[in-house]
Amino acid sequence: MPDTALDPRPRTRDPDQTRRSILDAALAEFAEKGLSGARVDEIAARTATTKRMIYYYFGSKEGLYAAVLEEMYGGIRDAEQALELDSLDPVAAMRRLIETTFDYHAAHPEFVRMVAVENIHNARHLQQAPAVADRNDAVIRTLRGLLDRGERAGVFRARVDAVDLHLLISSFCFYRVSNRHTLQAIFGRDLTAPQHVAAHRRMIVEAVLGWLRP
Repeated sequence: MPDTALDPRPRTRDPDQTRRSILDAALAEFAEKGLSGARVDEIAARTATTKRMIYYYFGSKEGLYAAVLEEMYGGIRDAEQALELDSLDPVAAMRRLIETTFDYHAAHPEFVRMVAVENIHNARHLQQAPAVADRNDAVIRTLRGLLDRGERAGVFRARVDAVDLHLLISSFCFYRVSNRHTLQAIFGRDLTAPQHVAAHRRMIVEAVLGWLRP
């Protein structure tokens, strides 16, 4: 058995670990500089890999960017699907879903930045990523199921559109993160301060549940 410290043979990198490392570095680069400003050379420099290896895994900078988008959307959808909402009554389940949406946005400002960047590009890359659309359909199905259960139980108003409800919940969660710097400059309020995070979390839950009451 050769001494690994002296063994001159190259070590084989784990493909999953390499891909994960590239995605993490790319997320940081794209969130900071956008698609146009990001450079594959810089992404390679953030990792223990090469520009050639990045192209091997993802084909192009745009392919890497699309993969990062899919990863970020998958993160919030995974968090939602892990909630086991069927075990809760409709109001408690809706509360938990709203809180999870809020918490994910607050904990992942890079996700908010990526969505903002993709909107600058008119969602061109999302339109070419059907897997992302399929994953996002899941939250609409979840909301539709909760709305139906709540309506049957008499605790939610009738005929609420699930997409409209998703917009209502996500808009506040997104805006307070995407505009936190300008809001602090204008109003002098640090929206990342624990007291404001807690207050806003309660506010969006109470606002949505209040609107849903019959």
